[in-house]
Amino acid sequence: MTKYYLGYDCGSQGTKTAIYNEDSTLVAEAYRENEIHYPRPGWAEMDADHFYDNVVQGIRECVHKSGINPREIRGISCSGVIMGFVPITHDWKAAGPYISFLDGRATKEAEYVRTNVEPLWVEECGNAQIDAMQPPMFLLWLLKHRRDVMNAAKKVVTIAHFILGRFAGLQAEDAFIDWAHMSGWIIGYNARTRDWSDRQLELLGIPRELVPRVVKPWDVIGTLSSQQAGVLGLPEGIPLVAGAGDFMQSNIGSGLLDTGMCSDVAGTASIFTADVDHMCPKLTTVPGLIYSIGTFEGHYLYWGLIRAGGLSMRWFRDKVVGKTGDPHFYRAMDELAKTVPLGADLALFYPYLQGGDPSQPSACATWLGMFGGTDKARLWRSILESIAFEYLAWVQAFRDEGITVDTVIGTGGGSRSLFWDQIKADVLNAKYVTMQRSEGAVLANALLAAYGVGDIPDIQETLRRWVGIRQEIRPIPDNHTAYAKIYAARQQILKGPLQEIFNTLATIREA
Repeated sequence: MTKYYLGYDCGSQGTKTAIYNEDSTLVAEAYRENEIHYPRPGWAEMDADHFYDNVVQGIRECVHKSGINPREIRGISCSGVIMGFVPITHDWKAAGPYISFLDGRATKEAEYVRTNVEPLWVEECGNAQIDAMQPPMFLLWLLKHRRDVMNAAKKVVTIAHFILGRFAGLQAEDAFIDWAHMSGWIIGYNARTRDWSDRQLELLGIPRELVPRVVKPWDVIGTLSSQQAGVLGLPEGIPLVAGAGDFMQSNIGSGLLDTGMCSDVAGTASIFTADVDHMCPKLTTVPGLIYSIGTFEGHYLYWGLIRAGGLSMRWFRDKVVGKTGDPHFYRAMDELAKTVPLGADLALFYPYLQGGDPSQPSACATWLGMFGGTDKARLWRSILESIAFEYLAWVQAFRDEGITVDTVIGTGGGSRSLFWDQIKADVLNAKYVTMQRSEGAVLANALLAAYGVGDIPDIQETLRRWVGIRQEIRPIPDNHTAYAKIYAARQQILKGPLQEIFNTLATIREA
């Protein structure tokens, strides 16, 4: 009997589901776009039940397309956005909206924590910056402004676990979170013990009973209930394996398996990551850099997040050009942008559609340097270059601390753009590598399911056999030299006059 494993990944832009067999063959996959609601400027909310429906539809589609016997599915595992949660009632229903890193409403809560709370997280979490996009901040906002939601809430859970727990028929008292997802809170936990920090939660004013118990990514948290089995068209009793954070799983599913490696997750949020085995105190204070727990024991990650990296391109497609949902738009724009000179004729984009990093809490998106000849091709190229320029600030910090950045593994939908990959290679002065397998998180989730049920002895070694290099893109020295000059000027603008402009605009918005 062939063994099959099912994985799903709840991203911000879309939900992906896939079935693999025991020899790594992708048997079937499905994708559904997620809806993001913007009720007020800087706010972003999503419907947890919509995520659930997308996963259900994806699983049913995969089972139908594959033609496999559902009784041969050995396990189900998952991943999802790490910087977000949904409050749940005692019977595992959503008590309020799903809020993620795209949301920026909790600026006052972040400012209060920055200025009034003992920063124990610097020592325990390896993180110094406090930002509105962090889950503890919008939890504090909910506790203050939405008592109707929080009076009904018994726990807060990740979106991936909201669905997995529903599949298992759990109650709020059974709520769980794996250590990788937990570290998406940025603060509130202890990275060394891989568990919540009671003292930090007390200092923050977060009730300990609201946070779920911590499990290992490969722990079985329950089995598929009879009721949910009927909904999914699967047999009841399939083991459900906890899973891990989306970008951790996307990284390892694309070959980031050892300390010393770097990656670029080119998704809704653009994320640059370095895999390390210890905390580097000097990196703790680098604006925008975050220290997190990896899926594997002994692995930790330094990563920088541009919360609206990929979202900037979707925004340009949907809101500016009016091509909502056009699957060919990105490729067509790349072809146009190839005809534009390096530097987009000095049109500079700042990709802060949902706010900036902790060094720029008032930031918003803007273009500078436009003239009458600035067209959509130049604007598109400037968006692509802006993400690479944001990455370069972190790469320089890594190199200053002796972390080698000579090869970057590209993953996520954006890495399929060879044009963008070349821009990143040139700006970062590093080889950019794409892998033969592009499934990312769902592949790693299927392997977690296989490991969790005891069908494979080692996830990392199995992945090494499954994932190989597809293409290497080397930096062009002359391009790097030209980009370095633009970057220096861009940083001077960003840290000087533009920062003052952002602060002035913030006072107008708040008036």
